[in-house]
Amino acid sequence: MADVAVSDVRVPTRDGAPVALERPDFQIIPLKGLLIVAVVFAALIAAIAANEFWPLEFLHVAFGAAWTILDLFLGFVLGPIMRRMSVPARIELTTQLMPKMVLIMPTVVTVTLAAGWQLGIFLGTVDSSYVLHDWIVASYIVVGVMAVIALGLLEPANVAVLFELKKERPDPAVIERLMKRFIYTAAVLGTMQIATLVIMVKLTTG
Repeated sequence: MADVAVSDVRVPTRDGAPVALERPDFQIIPLKGLLIVAVVFAALIAAIAANEFWPLEFLHVAFGAAWTILDLFLGFVLGPIMRRMSVPARIELTTQLMPKMVLIMPTVVTVTLAAGWQLGIFLGTVDSSYVLHDWIVASYIVVGVMAVIALGLLEPANVAVLFELKKERPDPAVIERLMKRFIYTAAVLGTMQIATLVIMVKLTTG
């Protein structure tokens, strides 16, 4: 449970008068989570170095599933809920969730892509002679675009919101704009994840 910070955020009410809202204290990067991230990346490096099927398959499937679930949940469940939440509730949720996402999203994306590529080399699916090579290329395109959106749009919006909330006098308009970018970007990623699921089913069933 976060402690309540001494600073606050001022937001306008319907009559135009600003109201001070309590702002929970938080860390932009949860330091305790860095140890978990380090363990995950150590496991990824070990799996790539070993170049064996089971660890590569496990990391690719597990973290790929986590990426899919996150995008679908953020885009189609949490996003619509946040749009209807009051400003105090949205600030509370943001300060609790977003710092964790700073670590989770880059880790999930990196492990999924790195383990998947190494698995493709191991199985030979990256070769142009592979019977479903066109579907493999399609998956690379979709996942590549998703990675760019996740790390180039979603994550910067996430970090920017947290930095804005850390300011002595955060700008509610800036926070609102960044949160909208985060929510809409998550919805786009959720939609693209459906395309990824279709491709993965095709590759699995042949």
